[in-house]
Amino acid sequence: MNHRPFEDWLLDDQPLEPQQQRDLQEHLRTCVTCSAIAESNMALHTTHMLTPAGGFGDRFTLRLARRREEQRWQQIIGTLVLVLAGLALTLLVAGPSLEQAITSPAGWITAVVGYFLFMVTSVRVFSEAGAVLLRVLPGFISPAGWFVTVFAFAGLGILWGLSIRRYGHAPQGV
Repeated sequence: MNHRPFEDWLLDDQPLEPQQQRDLQEHLRTCVTCSAIAESNMALHTTHMLTPAGGFGDRFTLRLARRREEQRWQQIIGTLVLVLAGLALTLLVAGPSLEQAITSPAGWITAVVGYFLFMVTSVRVFSEAGAVLLRVLPGFISPAGWFVTVFAFAGLGILWGLSIRRYGHAPQGV
């Protein structure tokens, strides 16, 4: 049985033509689902609507403005903490170089060049070590082991994405 037109007629608050009214009444005598919808609709239309207490809009607007102000201050404090932590970490890492820069420019230039060479050498060493591991590992791990490893990482990636999607949204409301 097709309930669609009857449900639409019941849920839309539009006047019905006489033939539609007769069809609806006939359908309501035989259909329990549509009868329940009609009764619920009747109860909703006869219920007395309560108005909010006086000043509700003002209190809501004030609470919303207060919440936004709190969030703005939380963002400002969070940004300040992040900047200060980054500055402290930078000073911790660059402290010895800064000391040399203050005492003599030649020492500072030497330190910068030494740091640059250290970084370049480290990158080359790690890339060569990675290349050796990529050449050697396939011989140690069976194809089934690779299969399990790849699917384990894929599963972890999916869980990570779902958790970001689930918990990454800020709660709405006031």
